[in-house]
Amino acid sequence: MHILIIGAAGMVGRKLTERLVADGRLGSGEVTKLTLADVIDPPAPTGFKGEASTVAVDISKPGEVDKLVASRPDTIFHLAAIVSGEAEADFNKGYAINLDGTRFLFDAVRLESAKSPYKPRLVFSSSIAVFGAPFPEKIGDEFFTTPLTSYGTQKAIGELLLSDYSRRGFFDGIGIRLPTICIRPGKPNKAASGFFSNILREPLAGQEAVLPVAEDVRHWHASPRSAVGFLLHAATMDLSQLGWRRNLSMPGLSATVGEQIEALRRVAGEKAVKLIRREPDPMIMKIVSGWARDFDTSRAASLGFTAEQSFDEIIRVHIEDELGGRVPD
Repeated sequence: MHILIIGAAGMVGRKLTERLVADGRLGSGEVTKLTLADVIDPPAPTGFKGEASTVAVDISKPGEVDKLVASRPDTIFHLAAIVSGEAEADFNKGYAINLDGTRFLFDAVRLESAKSPYKPRLVFSSSIAVFGAPFPEKIGDEFFTTPLTSYGTQKAIGELLLSDYSRRGFFDGIGIRLPTICIRPGKPNKAASGFFSNILREPLAGQEAVLPVAEDVRHWHASPRSAVGFLLHAATMDLSQLGWRRNLSMPGLSATVGEQIEALRRVAGEKAVKLIRREPDPMIMKIVSGWARDFDTSRAASLGFTAEQSFDEIIRVHIEDELGGRVPD
């Protein structure tokens, strides 16, 4: 099985690669070839027994992604995107990567399939940002998409394209709307949602973190470990169960910032909590006010997708996966 990951240098892409290398399989198929692509050269996988290649490619440029698809990977994970805050700040860049890049990829597969039979599984990482306020108490998959950010708009358009290209038989696609991933390892990025991770990750490492919103802000979360699980399940499940509704919201945990902080206190103590500094940011507060807070993901759950049930669990996952199983003194 040949697997292509576009966006392989990102956090989720790296963790997905590590899991595929560790497992050596995707469903019932042995992974014999990995192609890792991103706008920068992704790190080469260590310990992989098959053929691996890394490629630096700008998917927003016409024709570039065609070279990746020409090798006819069996499964394509499309994770590449400009994150929410950056897409809002740089209109042109957001649409170039998140919309044009997605369309170029989908068209590359379509044109390749026109040469001779070829129908890969394509997993598209969408976002709960496709939904915009006002919201019901819990957002189901039937709720209409009226995004209030450029990023959400770009992802919503990608979902429509994925459904249509799948309907036309160009590929077998599924779009998974990821919750905000928390706790993200590494350094802060330009995502408007970054503070959800920052206020936990930095204190767990003994460093100060800035909280730009009020503690009553509620949002929808899942861990990086769950995100990888979503992607792997989406790549192997029977998509006939979806019909032509090829996009669905992933399970997660609805919690306020205050509940996050209380979980941090329970797991790491008062010393960690005291490292959080309140510094309101009007722009972040405005963006966050239009975000979804809670979801009904019974459809995804019925299809076998799972996530954490408490923020204590999310914090412990981070400690296990990133801190060697213990909080530094």
